[in-house]
Amino acid sequence: MESDGTSGAVTGEVLVVGGGPAGLTAAVALASGGVPTVLVEGSAPTRDNRTTALLAGSVDALTALGVWESCEADAAPLKKLRIVDDTGRLWRAPEVRFSADEIGLDAFGWNIANRTLVAALEARADALPALQRIAEDAVGVEIAEDGVAVRLSSGRTVSARLAVAADGRRSLVREAAGIGTTHRAYPQTALTFNFSCSRQHHDTSTEFHSAEGPFTIVPLPGRRMSVVCVVLPDEAERLQSLAPEALNREVEGRTHSIVGTVAVEPGRGVFPLAAETAKSFASERVVLIGEAAHVIPPIGAQGLNLGLRDAATVAELTVDALRAGDDPGKASVTCRYDAARRADVTTRTLAVDLLNRSLLSDYLPIQATRGAGLWMLQKVGPLRRAVMREGVAPMVAAPRLMRGEPLG
Repeated sequence: MESDGTSGAVTGEVLVVGGGPAGLTAAVALASGGVPTVLVEGSAPTRDNRTTALLAGSVDALTALGVWESCEADAAPLKKLRIVDDTGRLWRAPEVRFSADEIGLDAFGWNIANRTLVAALEARADALPALQRIAEDAVGVEIAEDGVAVRLSSGRTVSARLAVAADGRRSLVREAAGIGTTHRAYPQTALTFNFSCSRQHHDTSTEFHSAEGPFTIVPLPGRRMSVVCVVLPDEAERLQSLAPEALNREVEGRTHSIVGTVAVEPGRGVFPLAAETAKSFASERVVLIGEAAHVIPPIGAQGLNLGLRDAATVAELTVDALRAGDDPGKASVTCRYDAARRADVTTRTLAVDLLNRSLLSDYLPIQATRGAGLWMLQKVGPLRRAVMREGVAPMVAAPRLMRGEPLG
């Protein structure tokens, strides 16, 4: 990195805008590969009480980057997954169980608090000499033929040959690049919170499928679990208004007491469900990662895992380009990124959309098709194992980091 002591301008090979988990992972991966990187992470974010189920490939990447060892003790393994049809409809699917040892894994992934993951990424970022962190907001972006300049809230500028947009669903960088999005709103709202329970969860995540959406409980260390409750907006408002004791009873009923009595912890999140996908994941000098590229409902643990695969892919392509003496921001490199990410994002978004819509539909043939599909997963071993392997480690998205191979 270079800094102009007079103007305060900072120059790097790559600049990452956005200091969330995806942006931090991209910056750490780039700097670990020896790429001079500037991370414009913005001002201090609000406290995030949510958790993320990191799939095995994401954990392999974080291990290769030297991040996972500092937060592994605060994560809970997901050794078993269950899908329970709780719709009460005529066509009800059988319960489906998935076990990680069936495909030779200790766990499908690990559930971890977002703030714990971010703290581990920040600690690793601070240890990398090739990475400079700037705790200021980006307020303007200019894209030129030879690079990108970002104006900061202090008036300083940061410039680089490639900009990585990790600045969320209202991305300033994406807007400057002229990349539009397709948007789909769902008639649902998601509530997120954590609870303690009187029984052991046995490292098992359970997804109860209701007629309003999935109610998913995911293990946390000890006798604690995180919840994603997808319901209709009126029901979300009712749940939000419940006193703690009433909400405890509601959660225990929705879980059918499989983990005993529960005590909901302070800190509830609520947000409307929507899907949004960028029409292109890159243009010359710019690539999009995380929610700047794609937003999908919190179903099936896909959102942040997609973002981490974005980060691993852009880091790999950038390191390879620089080692070959190429410009990492030129169109041929960014187009390769777009092509590499398109199939993965499209298939995951479609799968989540179809599952969610099948729960909302009252059309009997759709309910029957969904039930038959889950019955086949439960009864046909090779199909079940193929689905598990693809869910944990997608064939179409296997950058080196996701295989546990360092870039440096």
